Amino acid sequence: MKTIILLSFTLFLSFTINAQDNETIRIPLIGETAPEFTGQSTQGPIHFPDDYYGHWKILFSHPADFTPVCSTEILELAEIQDDFSKLDTKLVVMSTDGLNSHIEWVRSLQGIRLYDRESVTIKFPLVSDPDLEISKKYGMLHPNYSTTRDVRGVFIIDPEDKICATFFYPATTGRNMEEIKRVLIALQTSAKRNVLTPANWQPGDDVLINSPESIEEAEKLAAKEDPDLYSLEWYLWFKKSK
Repeated sequence: MKTIILLSFTLFLSFTINAQDNETIRIPLIGETAPEFTGQSTQGPIHFPDDYYGHWKILFSHPADFTPVCSTEILELAEIQDDFSKLDTKLVVMSTDGLNSHIEWVRSLQGIRLYDRESVTIKFPLVSDPDLEISKKYGMLHPNYSTTRDVRGVFIIDPEDKICATFFYPATTGRNMEEIKRVLIALQTSAKRNVLTPANWQPGDDVLINSPESIEEAEKLAAKEDPDLYSLEWYLWFKKSK
């Protein structure tokens, strides 16, 4: 009987610990406030997202310094970093490596000519997360994968510190910086113009408006004869890009 009770208690304790871990390591959802953290970076202390309140933000994580896929990603991000700056967007990169490793990696990357282009200066900070606290807050440790190799998330956060989009990639697949920028522009367009963006939308393309609630509402919309609006069906309305 004692053995059964002890086994039951052990199983209960294990379940409780796992439940707590799963609760702690949780991906923050769209619409939630971005979790706060303080960390050391290649540009000094970072208080995120407070330091960047009022701006769009992208938190870009990678598992380790001096790795091939991530090296190309950081270089590609640096290649278009001025584009993000023009979009009033702050870039913050983090990984589980230490600060000294970050500094040496940045120095190395800035001497590389990727795809025969000129070398680039990395203007955004790389934050160190050796104790995994940031990784846990952003749900970047996945129990069915290795400990840190899956720390490859991207979070787009609006000026009010709300999460607008999330992406996760496996260690084998490089992220497309132009796609991340496209999504950012789409989000900014929706926020500014109160519109939607259709499949495969590119900046400058026509956008969508919210569907009328009924055919009757669609007919009223058509009766306005707005030259900027056109429909393919009563529920599918486009707005011309200006």
